[in-house]
Amino acid sequence: MALANEIMGSRLIFERSSLPFQSRFSIKKRTQRTQFSINPFEPRPMRAANNSGSIVAAISEDLVKTLRINTVGRKQEKDEEEEKAVKFKVRAVATVRNKNKEDFKETLVKHLDAFTDKIGRNVVLELISTQVDPKTNEPKKSKAAVLKDWSKKSNLKAERVHYSAEFTVDSAFGSPGAIMVTNKHQKEFFLESITIEGFACGPVHFPCNSWVQSQKDHPSKRIFFTNQPYLPNETPSGLRTLRERELENLRGNGKGERKLSDRIYDFDVYNDIGNPDISRELSRPTFGGRDFPYPRRCRTGRSSTDTDLMSERRVEKPLPMYVPRDEQFEESKQNTFAACRLKAVLHNLIPSLKASILAEDFANFGEIDSLYKEGLLLKLGFQDDMFKKFPLPKIVTSLHKSSEGLLRYDTPKIVSKDKYAWLRDDEFARQAIAGINPVNIERVTTYPPVSNLDPEIYGPGLHSALTEDHIIGHLDGLTVQQAVETNRLFMVDYHDIYLPFLDRINSLDGRKAYATRTILFLTRLGTLKPIAIELSLPSQSCSNRQSKRVVTPPVDATSNWIWQLAKAHVGSNDAGVHQLVNHWLRTHACLEPFILAAHRQLSAMHPIFKLLDPHMRYTSEINAVARQTLISADGVIESCFTAGQHGLEISSAAYKNKWRFDMEGLPADLIRRGMAVPDATQPHGLKLLVEDYPYANDGLLLWSAIQTWVRTYVERYYSNSNLIQTDTELQAWYSESINVGHADHRDADWWPELSTAEDLVSIITTIVWLASAQHAALNFGQYPYGGYVPNRPPLMRRLIPDESDPEFASFMEDPQKFFFSSMPSLLQTTKFMAVVDTLSTHSPDEEYIGERQQPSIWTGDAEIVDAFYGFSAEIGRIEKEIEKRNSDPSRRNRCGAGVLPYELMAPSSEPGVTCRGVPNSVSI
Repeated sequence: MALANEIMGSRLIFERSSLPFQSRFSIKKRTQRTQFSINPFEPRPMRAANNSGSIVAAISEDLVKTLRINTVGRKQEKDEEEEKAVKFKVRAVATVRNKNKEDFKETLVKHLDAFTDKIGRNVVLELISTQVDPKTNEPKKSKAAVLKDWSKKSNLKAERVHYSAEFTVDSAFGSPGAIMVTNKHQKEFFLESITIEGFACGPVHFPCNSWVQSQKDHPSKRIFFTNQPYLPNETPSGLRTLRERELENLRGNGKGERKLSDRIYDFDVYNDIGNPDISRELSRPTFGGRDFPYPRRCRTGRSSTDTDLMSERRVEKPLPMYVPRDEQFEESKQNTFAACRLKAVLHNLIPSLKASILAEDFANFGEIDSLYKEGLLLKLGFQDDMFKKFPLPKIVTSLHKSSEGLLRYDTPKIVSKDKYAWLRDDEFARQAIAGINPVNIERVTTYPPVSNLDPEIYGPGLHSALTEDHIIGHLDGLTVQQAVETNRLFMVDYHDIYLPFLDRINSLDGRKAYATRTILFLTRLGTLKPIAIELSLPSQSCSNRQSKRVVTPPVDATSNWIWQLAKAHVGSNDAGVHQLVNHWLRTHACLEPFILAAHRQLSAMHPIFKLLDPHMRYTSEINAVARQTLISADGVIESCFTAGQHGLEISSAAYKNKWRFDMEGLPADLIRRGMAVPDATQPHGLKLLVEDYPYANDGLLLWSAIQTWVRTYVERYYSNSNLIQTDTELQAWYSESINVGHADHRDADWWPELSTAEDLVSIITTIVWLASAQHAALNFGQYPYGGYVPNRPPLMRRLIPDESDPEFASFMEDPQKFFFSSMPSLLQTTKFMAVVDTLSTHSPDEEYIGERQQPSIWTGDAEIVDAFYGFSAEIGRIEKEIEKRNSDPSRRNRCGAGVLPYELMAPSSEPGVTCRGVPNSVSI
């Protein structure tokens, strides 16, 4: 009874005090371990009876002698007491997430497991203490306990099912620190969490969120740790070996082909893009290495192709590509993605079947409008016929009645408020700062612009054809030099990135491109207007055509169509760089090495892993899908974008020549592009040179909130630089991210140091920014802005004719027909629209910035939980501020007649295509 009273009374010692919420969700630096690092069974400190608190002791020599004589006897009695330590029971509640839909095989195995669970093939748990048993020098373990009532609850239709187990532990067990799970069933199950109740310290939480494989597939026991964060050197003695063992399991040995049920994270080069065994035309180089530098991707270990030992054998849809099991899409995400993929298949099927009935090119704008008003099936009278004759999946048949919605495109947002907005010059310029690719505009510092390409390689004709005469009439009375000096000239420059590839691109069937430069002027109202477009071709390939041409705003009907075609070519350049460089390379591909290294080097107990965890969700899976269907040989990007099979080479060149991790944060990027200058008097330490720059305005709000949250978090665990420098896991993560994950840049001198807390804040803030706000800004407007293909066509099929070209006569005769013959074909358009529709879709299980799974227990550090709620509140305030800005008529780049509000940085969203919402991670 005395022991029971002692245990219950000790609760009061370990109750955390509720700290007052501090401004900007700041908290005190950690000076001692929190909740579960305390042994609930350690004796409380003795206090003297007097009120002064001083300790008075009078010990006689006889008493000292007596103590010495009895030392051996007392030690023997203590050992006997430990043998007879009082035992008590604690209860575990495990939460298992069910699938909503199971196929026949899964249902059969589930019933089999329910039967065999009764005869001992069950789920077994073992509780591990933070302490080491002094007798065995091994972590203290409880006896094994079995999850109860598995067979009784196997038919429950609930999304989550709770199972219980009971452990018997003795009073010397200490605090629980880990739990081992053995799955003796045939079927894997998703373990969401385990909570242990009955210890004096209160409930102990294990946020698992992982698939537990059958013992027959993976014989080793699964290890889960409590939510208590520990730096490596603070790891309790009972958990040190387990911490190391779990990381070793996640790293694997780098050998063999990975099974879909594996949880192994490793690196490899992009050598699975091509498929040379099918055709030589589908052969592609390896990306990653000296010839084509590139970030590393997740290793799958598949065998090489028959015709090229350096290429890895591909896995084609519908077969899944390997990613570690816990990185795979969860059910609701998978269903959303599958439905979008079905929609893409149907939209691609229809025009290919009907190519003989409907002309391949659009005849007029009305035919594009019909994609949204009628849908192709309804337009062609082909809907019922398709469902009868083609063996499509059951889901299509079941959706027959609602197929009109399934097979018809939604009207893209760009033409929803103003059907002709895309034609206007002000909208063309506005999208450079508030569209889907607002990260390429830069301030003009030298006019005419200067190329950085090597003239010995690319010829002497690299100088710009732009002159002062081209723009002087559009500068509101300023000279060109004055416009430059007063920060009124800006540029979107795609000259150097495209020119080296133009000969190969223009030799492809149905692909024609220029290397473009667009000069923009900042008006007194704060809006931009395009005043000149330079179109360049390699000089050595222009036998009967000008290598450089400058197009200026129109003055008559002919020049109007020339101007529209020039803007379309700029849009095509922009679409390619957006997709291949800014979106795919800079967010998807460049983040994957940091994610792989985090799983390999940072324990789940590490505070920085807990911080990064929501920002790594689904990225490995979506990148694997991209290798399988988007960036692969003859995949969507090769089929739908101007660069064709040379697209990844352009991406590789950008990685080699332009990508720098230290410039990927928003403030550094704005300064690099000359769009901002440092200014300590401004709220974010920057002065924007285009004051109404929606991407930058809203982005700085989110950047600042992320940075403050990360700084609060980092300073909680790292009170001095020595803790950073001696954190073996943290240093191993950063080193491996650079030296292995970004091996082709490993010797660059621009990598930030990781020596201080401020270094870590900068690195983590950049990673979180790229995974959340930057990716959202570049991704979720793809269909709203690009779904209307004339606005920014992903490819062009004809160059602009001049008077010496044979095509000039046909252009003059029917400029609209020539315009549409330059645009993507019907098949290319519908394929592109279906894909960007998928990429712009939020799934129902999306987790947005300021949200976390299990928000109150993801960490055992209560002060950090409080700080996270403060971060969430700040995100809510930012959302209201963005709404306010979108209603401000003085902000002409986001408010006005027919002008789209800028919501791509608005944090929250409903499921579907909404043109808003900032998920935590690169998840689509």
